[in-house]
Amino acid sequence: MTQEKAGLGEQALNKIAEVALSTQLDEAERLQVQVKTDPGKLAQGELESLTIEGKGLVMQEDLRMEQMEMQLSPIAVNPWKALMGNIQLTQPAEGTARVVLSEVDINRAFNSEPVSEQMRNLNIHLEGKPVTIDTQRVDCHLQGDGKVALEVKILLCQTGETRTVSFTMTPRVSPDGGGVSLEDIQYPQGKELSPELTSALMEKTSEILNLRNFEMEGILLRIHQLEVEVGKLTLQAEASVTQFPSA
Repeated sequence: MTQEKAGLGEQALNKIAEVALSTQLDEAERLQVQVKTDPGKLAQGELESLTIEGKGLVMQEDLRMEQMEMQLSPIAVNPWKALMGNIQLTQPAEGTARVVLSEVDINRAFNSEPVSEQMRNLNIHLEGKPVTIDTQRVDCHLQGDGKVALEVKILLCQTGETRTVSFTMTPRVSPDGGGVSLEDIQYPQGKELSPELTSALMEKTSEILNLRNFEMEGILLRIHQLEVEVGKLTLQAEASVTQFPSA
């Protein structure tokens, strides 16, 4: 096989891999796959590397990644399938991934219909009395000090009164690497309005920041590092691929 034909083979694999991955997404602003190999290695069933780069990738329930980069190397594949343009792994591939979530995207998820629905008709204790509340809006702010701030507008269903609850928390990598745990809760007003409301909001924040939400078929991600900056959260993860999505 000439180098030119190898190049054409890589282009075909790139395009087929992009189509296969796009079937896992609701939408994507940009999705690019780059396969590197040479004829000799491909004939022996090995791709040198596979790089995935995406921007504006939207998963189920309005969850969006601002950026996603994944690098896998090397990859053992069925050589005959690969020559036909099908990436079929013969053993799991390992690599690294980087995911960037923006403050805008996190807020979009918080205020999406599925999440808003779960935050209505909450029964909590407020000032010692049982009440029912609806959360009307959640504003999440990613701060430069490494903290996440939440400002939540709530409606007291019995009286029609609205209140604003705010607190900050520090995100950490959860012990299993599957998501983000939240610690060190602080209240700017100096006191907690309702333990049940705080707990419900923390649980929902953890769910939204859980990297399991962003996994695709056959691709497992384990976070090993996170960084909070103004307006964005960056997650560094290990990637393990047992099966490449099929088109």
